[in-house]
Amino acid sequence: MAVEFDGGVVVGADSRTTTGQFVANRVTDKLTRLSDTIYCCRSGSAADTQLVADVVSTYLDMLETEQNEAPTVAIAANLAKSFVYGNKDYLLASLIIAGYDAQSKGSVYTVSLGGTILKQPYAIGGSGSSYIYGFCDSNFKPGMTAEQCRAFVATGTLYFGQGFLIFDLALAHAMARDGSSGGVVRLATIDSSGVNKTMIPGDQLPYLVDSRTND
Repeated sequence: MAVEFDGGVVVGADSRTTTGQFVANRVTDKLTRLSDTIYCCRSGSAADTQLVADVVSTYLDMLETEQNEAPTVAIAANLAKSFVYGNKDYLLASLIIAGYDAQSKGSVYTVSLGGTILKQPYAIGGSGSSYIYGFCDSNFKPGMTAEQCRAFVATGTLYFGQGFLIFDLALAHAMARDGSSGGVVRLATIDSSGVNKTMIPGDQLPYLVDSRTND
């Protein structure tokens, strides 16, 4: 999941990798660095998405060396789109590419299976995303601050006018219902100052402190 705000983005993901019905890794880091201020969230085949991320990261490093300036999020997303589309018959890879650059500030792109690219104010992906589209659409507010975006992805109470809304960690809703999602939540805020990463243990997720277990 990724959400843009004025000046940056917030990205978050669970940490469960499955092999069929079995949990292969409980603590995968699905927030993958592409450049200093551009990250991607990976879903689909772990091997395929790792390959795409490695290829894009290599191209971005070469581009930065040649041009002596940081690459943009749009360039990173289009590199991923070109690679996924060109190998659509062989790859099972879907990515959310988000980050900060001097031109667009914070921006979020989705590269879906097959190589379709779409720029959005927020994006969700992976097997658990189908459970929370309604939740995200009803709770997303354009023009949110960085703290409000963290509350949307993570947890917190947001005050709007005389009333308030409580965001209950969108990722935890998906993790509670999807067998292929779980583990911990990794969260990163990316802006002009760099990347600030945090981790929320599974037993501290607010939506899961009931009879449900998380790994």
